[in-house]
Amino acid sequence: MGLDKILAISGKPGLYEIVAQTRTGAVVQSLLDKKRITVGAHSNISILSEIAIYTLTEEIPLRDVLKKIKDKENGEQTSISHKDGKDTLEEYFFEVLPDYDEDRVYPSDIKKVVQWYNLLHKNNLLDTLEAELEAESSEEEE
Repeated sequence: MGLDKILAISGKPGLYEIVAQTRTGAVVQSLLDKKRITVGAHSNISILSEIAIYTLTEEIPLRDVLKKIKDKENGEQTSISHKDGKDTLEEYFFEVLPDYDEDRVYPSDIKKVVQWYNLLHKNNLLDTLEAELEAESSEEEE
């Protein structure tokens, strides 16, 4: 399963996996506690594959940022917590993405990325990043 099946829902903690589409929205399952809920089309939903992080020169897709974190952490959980202080989070993110735009990427955004990475790691979903990146690079070569 790729990042196009993983959602962040505004006002709800954690990440959700799409289980089924309905006429009025979707049935999703929490990656935190595996509970299923129905979300309507009116909910503010972000699909992880559509999220990008601002740098000084361009926007980097979230999957590339998650891959950089995975490389830095050797495939393990992050060395910091999403609950750490602003300075710790910014310092960590600067190591992962040295040219991120500090004016447009807020500490709350960094907190979410760290939390999402750890949640994807816990649910063994980071391996799908590798497959997505390989598929994308082979498409570009053709």
